[in-house]
Amino acid sequence: MAANIADLFEHAVDAFGDRVAVACGERETTYAELEETANRLAHFLQSRGVGKGAHVGLYAGNSIEAVVAMIAVYKLRAVVVNVNYRYVENELQYLFDDAGLVALIHDRGFSPRVTAVVSDMRAIVALPDGSASDFPDISYEEALSAGSSKRDFEERSGDDVYLLYTGGTTGYPKGVIWRHEDVWRVLGGGIDFMTGVPLDDEWAQSTRAGMPPMTRFCLAPLIHGNAQWAALAALFAGDTVVFLPHFDADEVWRTIERRKINVVVLIGDAMARPIIEAYLAGDYDGSSLVAVSSSAALFSPSVKRQYLRALPDVMVTDAVGSSETGFAGIGIVAEVDGGAVDGPRVMPGPDTIVIDEHGRRAGPGVIGRLARGGHVPLGYYKDPEKTAALLTEVDGVRYAIPGDLARLEDDGTITLLGRGNTCINTGGEKVFPEEVEGALKAHPDVFDALVIGAADDRLGQRVVALVQSRPGAALDLGELDTHVRQRIAGYKAPRGVWLVDRINRTISGKADYRWAHSYVKEHDAD
Repeated sequence: MAANIADLFEHAVDAFGDRVAVACGERETTYAELEETANRLAHFLQSRGVGKGAHVGLYAGNSIEAVVAMIAVYKLRAVVVNVNYRYVENELQYLFDDAGLVALIHDRGFSPRVTAVVSDMRAIVALPDGSASDFPDISYEEALSAGSSKRDFEERSGDDVYLLYTGGTTGYPKGVIWRHEDVWRVLGGGIDFMTGVPLDDEWAQSTRAGMPPMTRFCLAPLIHGNAQWAALAALFAGDTVVFLPHFDADEVWRTIERRKINVVVLIGDAMARPIIEAYLAGDYDGSSLVAVSSSAALFSPSVKRQYLRALPDVMVTDAVGSSETGFAGIGIVAEVDGGAVDGPRVMPGPDTIVIDEHGRRAGPGVIGRLARGGHVPLGYYKDPEKTAALLTEVDGVRYAIPGDLARLEDDGTITLLGRGNTCINTGGEKVFPEEVEGALKAHPDVFDALVIGAADDRLGQRVVALVQSRPGAALDLGELDTHVRQRIAGYKAPRGVWLVDRINRTISGKADYRWAHSYVKEHDAD
């Protein structure tokens, strides 16, 4: 069996050629059309010397063309390198050099940045994005016209490489390397995420005879693993994937109505809260929805409550995982009380455990590091030291341990507490920012919050918070402090709070810790 990303897509093409594969905005394309276009782009890249193992950057927003580019690269057994489209020249230079790009596919509007950074590549293709900027090499349209539509590529392997650069919220991004088969098993539907049972073979997703297709709405940018794998898993199964060119909460609901969306995939509060509040403020038809799935960032209790009450017939799930582990567990959201909770509480996958400080399996009640065995990554690209820290063995089994702190509960569930590198040590007590943020966001006048540790001469670190209030709300900080202390222990309550116009987050909705630390450092003497 060769569980390869390109092969899995081609199986679906052969089974569901006439179905709509991808829709973005008002445009859509079928599986057969997507296949033909990807073949043409692949053959053009091949003519420029792109082949097995070559690293090709994708520097683009959400579009049908971006999906074409991903598939085309995988058809050649080459490697897609996701490039954050918010990066400026020095960040691009770092990533291009670190990843060793030999080719680049980018939105035409990014041409000035590309021209300033790129010196020598085998191919540079500019995707149409409505911009009038010049492009340095060849247009997407010219590349397609130069390439054959035939599917006549070399045999592929489940050992081919998949590479995903992390977001770099606390430092420079680093690339996580996977085998295709391994990453398919943990993110692409190669297992049943609810039961943990692996699929029998690579054709299982494309042989759903008689099963109606689902329409899946991926709200994150394609440069993020959440959207990449929500999209790829859907494409392997003959479903329709829907994107927006840009995130807009009201446009989300207009799209749900127009496209009859069944499943929404999003990343935490930064997406979930604006969406549900737009629904409550508007007059939208969400009757086609059957599920809303959040992962990769805090999905706080107060926001979960809004979904449960506004959409009582929709299954709401909170999944945990990372670029280094893939899927690690899922929890079906049920009614929660008004207090804060430590973090997502999930039923772990069969290969997910918690490892204690001595490198052993942790028992109930012990805080340790989340770990996933079974199918694990090969490591970090060009970084043997970090790879050695990522991978370990417990009882003869190999595990990936990306740094998430967690606790095994008495009932076998696991509570995710947050990243170890964001945990705050204040006077010897550990405070997990997500727990404090959940308490802050439960206040009716708080729209968003970000909690970090600031240097403190006496305590080592003190808990501080940046808070974005709701429009028109006059937030009383004394009342907010009382509210928080009713939900969490006093030592966890923020000792400093700054009201900000907007909480800075990455394009995927994750916390921008560099911005937060810079803001606090600048305003700490105020």
